Order: sequence, then C-alpha cells, then structure tokens
Amino acid sequence: MAISSRECHLKSRPQGVPTHDNFEIVTVQLSDPGPGEVQVKNLWMTVDPYMRGRMNDVKSYSPPFQLGEAMQGGAIGEVTASNDPNFKPGDLVSTFFGWREAFNAPGAALQKLDTHGLPPQAFLGAAGMPGLTAYVGLLKIAALKDGDVVFVSAAAGAVGQIVCQIAKLKGHTVIGTAGGAEKVAYLKEIGVDHAIDYKAEKDLTAALMRAAPNGIDVYFENVGGTHLEAALMAANPFARFALCGMISQYNDSGMGTGIHGLTAAVGKQLRLEGFIVSSHFDMMPAFVKELSGWVAEGKISWRETVEEGIDRAPHAFLKLFKGENLGKMLVKLG
Repeated sequence: MAISSRECHLKSRPQGVPTHDNFEIVTVQLSDPGPGEVQVKNLWMTVDPYMRGRMNDVKSYSPPFQLGEAMQGGAIGEVTASNDPNFKPGDLVSTFFGWREAFNAPGAALQKLDTHGLPPQAFLGAAGMPGLTAYVGLLKIAALKDGDVVFVSAAAGAVGQIVCQIAKLKGHTVIGTAGGAEKVAYLKEIGVDHAIDYKAEKDLTAALMRAAPNGIDVYFENVGGTHLEAALMAANPFARFALCGMISQYNDSGMGTGIHGLTAAVGKQLRLEGFIVSSHFDMMPAFVKELSGWVAEGKISWRETVEEGIDRAPHAFLKLFKGENLGKMLVKLG
C-alpha cells in the first residue's frame, strides 16, 4: 500500500549564505518495497556544515545535490517493511537517506544499528561521523602525544565537544573557543581549562596568547579565518594542525578570505593536514568500542540541539551558520 512521505528538495543554489528560499518541502508517494528492498521510516536526521558545499554545482569530495531532488545526509530510521531477509520490521538502521520522512532502498544501502546501549541519535553525533572525526583528527592526524597543549575552535560544536573531552581524559591542557556565555559555560562544565568567548574578544590572537603563554602544540581546526591566524601565531615549533573544517569560509564566493601569518608554518616547521572522515571509516569499530567505555565510566557526555519535523530541517541547517547550535544539531522526525 502506498504511503505519503515529505522530502526536502534543493530548489535553487545559494549565492553566499543559504536562505529558506533555497529549499522546498515536497510530498511524494512511496509504493511497497520491491524485491530486495526495505522501507524505512526515519526517526532522526542530521544537518552538517559540509552540506553547504554540496549545494554548489562544483566538483568536490562529495557530489553536489541535484536541483529538484531530495537532499541527502545521515539518518537513523526504523524498518517498516522488508523484502530483504537481513532486515525485519522494527530493526533500527543507519543510512544516508536523510532529509525525508520515509523511503524505499536496497538492503545493501542500509546498516543495521547496534546501539551499544547508546541513544540511537548518538550515531548521528557523538557516536557517528562527528565523534569519529574528533577521534581521528586528534589521535591520528594531529598525533596527540604526552604534554601537548591542545587548542580547539568551535569547541562547543558537534565535533569540538568530543575533541575537548578526549584530550582532557588523556590528561592534556585544553583551550577552546565558542560564541556566547552559554557555550563558554558548557566548555567549563566538560573540563576545558581555558574557554574563550571569541565574540567578546577584540583580538582573538591576544586572547589565545594569554590562555597559552607557553604556546600550543595541537590545533583542531573547525572555523578558519581569525581562528587559524591566532593558532599560527600561538603555535610552538613542530605543532600539528588537524584541519577538519572552516565554517567561517563556507559561504564565501571564489577561494574565500586569505589568511595572515601563514609564513609561520615555514619558520615554525608546522604540519597542517586536512582530512575527510570518510577516508578513515576503518577506525569506526575501535572508536565506538572506546567511546562506549568512556560513556559507561562517565568520562564523556554531549549536548544536542533538536528541531522537530521535516519542515524544520532547513531552519536547523541555517542555524549552523549563525552559531545557534550547542553540540550536535539534529532534526527529530519520528
């Protein structure tokens, strides 16, 4: 029996900062799943900064969203009908078919979810790609070692909150930036040694120098712009920068804003390495196992900001670029 589902389509490509006019909520009819297919009702979906790049019609590490079609992204759903023997109604699954209420897909496109005792939506955040990004970036890309002073930008975001806590549980001094008193208070709550409200600072470099008078050894980059400039100035010789994202640049046209002080990378012999988490999915089982232990021991927690309903998905996405999320931004669909 056919059912109705609402989807969020890309209506037009944004010029600069996206607006609600770039999105369209469309109702579609889903038939019964075909041979080998599974029908899923989504319970949760994620919105992430990298999706801004997919709204442009340019070649990148992930293909662009197509105009007039449903957007894509991580989602957690429940199987409602199945013609695949590996899935049965009631199974929780992880997929990349977000931005819609329900869908039919081949069983091979779904991953059965073992929650390890964690909330299902955690696998879109702390136990999913954002958490793995933190784990890979800090431990593999930045090669965290004893005695490192760690600086994290957007430290109260989905990735940053996990970076800070992993660094702290491993015994490091952590400096984090966030925008606003609420986020700064949260950073202190999770043990960040020096929480900087970048919105209240006229000179971010000076603020970082005060927090790290002996310099920083690791920088986990989520923001770009003046944050990267400050990190370059505060870096000790041979410091390692894990370049995860630069959200302050995503809505710029062309090549974005230039960075002052990049010559410090030469004189200080810094290592700046960009990375995409999808190149490191082989580390997911080890990460989830370790994270589950940390959660059980009370060493890691996380915050989520939740909007409800597919019609609120564009609003949730746009809030990312205004810094209006604390922790992971999610949309509850179920």
